Amino acid sequence: MGFDLVVLAVGQGATDAEIRVTADRCRSLHHPEGDLDERIVGFYETLRVRYPDFSPHDQDSPWMTTPLDIGIDHVSMCLSFGERSDPALRLVDELAQRHELTVYDPQEGKVTRPADVRKPRDPVILTLIDELRP
Repeated sequence: MGFDLVVLAVGQGATDAEIRVTADRCRSLHHPEGDLDERIVGFYETLRVRYPDFSPHDQDSPWMTTPLDIGIDHVSMCLSFGERSDPALRLVDELAQRHELTVYDPQEGKVTRPADVRKPRDPVILTLIDELRP
């Protein structure tokens, strides 16, 4: 069993309700087509360097389903519960901040915007991101 997260490229002024509607649309069959948002591309490319979403997977892979769902304005992922997902969650959060993306947790209905206050940044994750940068 796992849990879902959706990383979205939405405007800074988007309300929580608008973000939920966008996330629901991203997970439906009626998602718009077009060019990928550059922020989504940067986020996904850096994330998959550390946590590939195509076989073969490492033993520490946090993904419950692969490949990740990528759209013009989102990356949807299903992560495992436990220790394997903890470092991935920190990386997802840090990358979302860097690429000015919003994180939506559909289980709790929680929205985390790029400018939201978080715990102090983890220097290990910051170093990892610098090493992973394509």
